[in-house]
Amino acid sequence: MSSPLTVSQWRQVSRTLAAAFQDDPVFSWLIPNDAARARALPRYFAVEVRHLALHFGCSNGVVEGGDVLSAAIVLPPGEWSTSAGSLVKHGPALVAALRGRWFRGGRLLGEIERHHPHTEHYYFPYIGVSPTAQGRGLGTASMRPALDRCDAEGLPAYLEASNPRCAKLYERLGFETLREIRPLGAPPLQLMLRPPS
Repeated sequence: MSSPLTVSQWRQVSRTLAAAFQDDPVFSWLIPNDAARARALPRYFAVEVRHLALHFGCSNGVVEGGDVLSAAIVLPPGEWSTSAGSLVKHGPALVAALRGRWFRGGRLLGEIERHHPHTEHYYFPYIGVSPTAQGRGLGTASMRPALDRCDAEGLPAYLEASNPRCAKLYERLGFETLREIRPLGAPPLQLMLRPPS
């Protein structure tokens, strides 16, 4: 059901994630205006998935009729932090995407990264399902190949859950909450780790 996502699918993946995160508590806090958020998120995710994630070959999604219905963006061990070179190269596009919220967004990311584990793990920065396809188990299906890889390699998986409903799904998949943070007064983020089974 799930298949690897490639860089050539960046447009579809960006649209799916933007729609999935439109009502996300943390993105809504960062960009409170609904219309501004709807404009910013496709541009933001385009940079994230096209230039910073899909080339690793660890991300998976459910595709039907050429449409990416769900995506689990996964970064391999040692690649969770954006390098200085990537920031220089792609930072201007991220600033343009977030417009007046880029400084706050950068500070938010810095606070989140401060709590990131430094042991070897696979990182799931974004998991999203198109609003029209939710409730069909597609999020779990998208995550399963990377979780199976974690188990085969004996490595944990890590993510930050910004939505309590999603956190319950992750718990069913074996994730445990390490702590809850509210960086810069944002809505709570559950920092979750799944040990290999």
